[in-house]
Amino acid sequence: MSDTLTVHRLTAETVTPATFDPFGVVLTPMEDGTPFTAEEAVLDVSNGIPRFYLMHLDDKAPEFVRVTRHLETTQTLMAVGDVEWTIAVAAPGIDAPALDDLRAFRIPPRTAITMRKGTWHAGPFFAEPSMDFVNLELDDTNVTDHHNHRFDDTLGVRVVVDGE
Repeated sequence: MSDTLTVHRLTAETVTPATFDPFGVVLTPMEDGTPFTAEEAVLDVSNGIPRFYLMHLDDKAPEFVRVTRHLETTQTLMAVGDVEWTIAVAAPGIDAPALDDLRAFRIPPRTAITMRKGTWHAGPFFAEPSMDFVNLELDDTNVTDHHNHRFDDTLGVRVVVDGE
């Protein structure tokens, strides 16, 4: 990314159900037979054909100039393996998020997140050379429901996510 951009630092915090609530829900392992929970009810893939797949990503250093949102679907992400990862988010309902709207979260191993419809996000980010993620969205999410906001164009900024 360009060195001419101003750096805005964002400190990642460990995700909890309470801190992530404005953006979605946190899912952790539960015993088989556990009754349906309110957290599971957030999932909404009703506006198309659900796509459940393993997503492979390479070289995702914790910095970005663009956030994305999906207005037609929730999105669920979980790392494959025993590895921590990070994501930056801003609440749904904001047309153009400001830097102060951004939060970053460390997602521990064996934890999934479901982002609400319209949640702005950048990532996942990780330290490993590559990672695989379970991803649940719609079959055409990245074609027809990929709405972006660029901090480099609007503010001349690149965001760097630091650990806690």
